[in-house]
Amino acid sequence: MEIGLSMKYADAGVDIAVADAAKQRIRHHASHTFTPGVLGGIGGFGALFALDKKKWKEPVLVSSADGVGTKLKVAMATGVHSTVGGDLVNHCVNDILVQGAEPLFFLDYLAMGKLDPNIVEQLVEGMSRACRKASCALIGGETAEMPGFYPVGEYDLAGFIVGAVERSKILTGKSVKPGDALIALPSAGLHTNGYSLARKLVFEVARLKPDTYVAEVGNKIGAELLKPHLCYVSALKTILARGWVSALAHITGGGIPGNLPRVLPSGVQAQIDLDSWPVLPIFKYLAKVGKIDTDELLQSFNMGIGMILVVPQAHVQSVEADLKRRREKFHRIGRIEKGDSGKAKVKFSASLSL
Repeated sequence: MEIGLSMKYADAGVDIAVADAAKQRIRHHASHTFTPGVLGGIGGFGALFALDKKKWKEPVLVSSADGVGTKLKVAMATGVHSTVGGDLVNHCVNDILVQGAEPLFFLDYLAMGKLDPNIVEQLVEGMSRACRKASCALIGGETAEMPGFYPVGEYDLAGFIVGAVERSKILTGKSVKPGDALIALPSAGLHTNGYSLARKLVFEVARLKPDTYVAEVGNKIGAELLKPHLCYVSALKTILARGWVSALAHITGGGIPGNLPRVLPSGVQAQIDLDSWPVLPIFKYLAKVGKIDTDELLQSFNMGIGMILVVPQAHVQSVEADLKRRREKFHRIGRIEKGDSGKAKVKFSASLSL
C-alpha cells in the first residue's frame, strides 16, 4: 500500500463490522442463561451480579479458570465447535463443585486469527447450553481478533467461573478417614485431558482421518474424541445438600493419581481396584496403538472415571440410592485406608480391563 493512503483497521486484518455481528450473536445466546442475580446485560466494561442475601448466610466465593486444551484441534479438524464450548463450562463447573460450590456466573475468553461469526456462534451456543443446564449465567467475556497471532481458522478458548458455598459446607477433605468408600461417576470419554497424546496416536501413529470409522471404538474417531466433558452438578445436587460426602475429586489432567491425592489429608491413602469399572473402548484402542503401560495410562487419561466421591460408610447406602434414583451410573472402586505421611496416597490393585 502506498504511503499517504488512508488506512483502516480492516487493512490490518481486523474487521470491526464482523466483530459487531459476532457480538450480537453472543448477546442472543448469553441472554438465555441469565439468572435473577444478573444486573444489566452483555456489553458493559464489567459484568454485574448481585448475590442473593436471603439465600446465603455466610457465603464464600469459589473461582476457577481453565481451557479446553488441544481438544480444540479436533474441533477445528472436524468443523464441529459447539461441543468444546460446552466442555469449557462443564470443566470449570466441576472444578468448583468439588469444594461444594454452586456455580453463579461464567465468563469466556475467545481469541481468533480472523473472526468467523459462525464459529463464534457455535462456541457460544455450546457454552450457553451448558450454562443453562448448570443454572449458571454466561455473564460476559472477551472476543479478540488477532491476525498474525493465530492462523486463520484457529482459535483459543478459556473460561472463568465464580460460585458460592456456605462457609460451613466447604469441602476440604479434612474429614476423610479410613473406612470411607470411593464411588466413581463415569466419564463420557477423554473429557478435556490427554489430547496431545491421543492426537499423536490417532493422527500420526495410526494415521487416521477425523472421519475414519474405527470398529474397535464403534464410532468415527473424530466424533469419539469430541464426546463431551460431563457436568456432575445434577448428579450430586442432593448428595452435596445433605452433606453425604467428605470429599470430591474431579479427574482431569494427571488422571486419578494426580487428582485424588489433592483432597486427601495426611495419614490416609486411597486403595483402588482397577478392575472395578469397565474401561471405555477409546482407552483400550489408544493403549493398543501406543503400547502404553498401566502407569502411563493412569497418569495421562481419566480411564473412564470423571468424578470420585469419598463417602463415609454411614452415607454409602443413601448416596448409592440417590444416584440410582437419578439413573446415574456409578462404580464402587475402592476405599480409604490408613497411610503413612510422605508415601504415595493412591495404591492400585488388580489390573485395568484392557
